[in-house]
Amino acid sequence: MDSTAKIMWSLLFSSIGMAYFIYGRKQQHAMALFTGVGLMIFPYFVPSVIWMVLVGVGLTALPFVLRY
Repeated sequence: MDSTAKIMWSLLFSSIGMAYFIYGRKQQHAMALFTGVGLMIFPYFVPSVIWMVLVGVGLTALPFVLRY
């Protein structure tokens, strides 16, 4: 169950990251671009499902919290 959950959460966060990356590239919005890259890469380095969800939610909310 743990590996299935990791795959599903990483697929979700990587998809959100791809959307942020495309938006950031087209709109030239650096925060969205780098957040998208981070969301696509971080699931490879996070060992636990709980940490993956916490880091993923934090990165997903980052462009909304840090507006410039």
